[in-house]
Amino acid sequence: MSFLSTRGGHAVTASQAILRGIAPDGGLYVPAMFPIVETGKLAELAEMSYEKRAVEILKLFLEDFSIPEIEEAVRAAYRSDKFDHPAIAPIHRLDEATWALELFHGPTLAFKDMALQLLPHLMHLSARKNREDREICILVATSGDTGKAALEGFRDVEGTSCAVFYPLDGVSDVQKLQMVTTGGSNTKVIAVRGNFDDAQTGVKKLFGSEDFIQKMADQGKVLSSANSINLGRLVPQVVYYFSAYADLVHAGAVTVGQPVNFCVPTGNFGNILAGYYARCMGLPVGRLICASNRNNVLTDFFNSGIYTTHRTFFKTMSPSMDILVSSNLERLLYEAADRDGALIRTWMNQLSVSGSYSVGEQRRDWLAGMFWGDCADNKDTAAEISRRFHDGYLMDPHTAVGSHVLRQYRIRFNDNTPTVLVSTASPFKFAQDVLCAVTGEREEDPFRASEGISNLIHIDIPQQVRALKDLPIRHTAVCDPDTMGEAVLG
Repeated sequence: MSFLSTRGGHAVTASQAILRGIAPDGGLYVPAMFPIVETGKLAELAEMSYEKRAVEILKLFLEDFSIPEIEEAVRAAYRSDKFDHPAIAPIHRLDEATWALELFHGPTLAFKDMALQLLPHLMHLSARKNREDREICILVATSGDTGKAALEGFRDVEGTSCAVFYPLDGVSDVQKLQMVTTGGSNTKVIAVRGNFDDAQTGVKKLFGSEDFIQKMADQGKVLSSANSINLGRLVPQVVYYFSAYADLVHAGAVTVGQPVNFCVPTGNFGNILAGYYARCMGLPVGRLICASNRNNVLTDFFNSGIYTTHRTFFKTMSPSMDILVSSNLERLLYEAADRDGALIRTWMNQLSVSGSYSVGEQRRDWLAGMFWGDCADNKDTAAEISRRFHDGYLMDPHTAVGSHVLRQYRIRFNDNTPTVLVSTASPFKFAQDVLCAVTGEREEDPFRASEGISNLIHIDIPQQVRALKDLPIRHTAVCDPDTMGEAVLG
């Protein structure tokens, strides 16, 4: 299978797309076609482990990788010493028609582990296949979770280095500690004075700067990305949509072919886009419910067909979704535009110059046939955490945003289709806000707040959080958005 840029350009192989991260024209790589998973294969997946399901889905995209290569990469990524649940991505029943897909059982307690434990192995193989012997420098902008997951995945991986940019005051205490305490001889963590969009825009500019690319080449380095713009991040995320459906079939909750809705809290749109790709591959997905926090740019887009960043940026209790420029939406727009790369270039240029674009009424209606968007503010989020806790399940603020939006969707449409709520992070990563939502009392110390949560749900504090208390701070660099290149070169 070959892969195309959303903005035109030549087709590349899967390994080339993974190695480059972003296309030379600034576009994102998408599959030239969507492989189809037949109904019979869905039934077979229900009897497989997560690892075997991953191989079955990944091999449909990674055609220039051998089956043994994919199998070995999957084994290395999802080892039992990295994931604390044998199912890797288990489903947990919340009520008669709702299941939480728990994607936080990996080493950094967030859904980014599902792809970023695999990506370094795919990156190493891609470099070898393309005879790339320069050091692969991974540049990452993070709104909180991608950064640590990338650092953990690439730490001390031979032939790579990893530089992560995060908004100085835009992540939780635990998220920040996870990043700035990271060891490894090839890692660098840099705070950016600004928000996530500033960091993300800065990284994109570095990928588009011939001067910066040449300076990196002079140091024997080539750029790549571990953000969700990288195809190697997106394809592994498709797997857990198939896996969740297979688990529902295995449990007898649905029959093969029966539609299932997915409700996904998302900011950069990569997580829910993977669900759309699964739908295009034949997974019986009914509605994809897009849940946003107060930075509800996606909600407004699905309602109006107009994307605009001319709005106030809010810091919320779900910081990984504090995003106004949703990069992966470009891949969905490419399908809505009938794969017209010139039109995508026009829209993206309008977004860059004027901060907005419109897809028109007809394309908005096409999108509305698959997607529905709504949002939750901090008050809604806290109330949902408390409500779900008293129903027997504790969730983090991002998952609670999704849970609130799902509740609103069902009220509006009276749709009781079996629904999977994608749970993106452990509540221990946002301990202060979660504890306050449940008890009404604010504990500013993240470790004492974690103890409070542990006492509430009678689960030990994860070792990944406990260890942070005694780890030394290794990364203290701070830069402005316009000096990110110097920070990397330095």
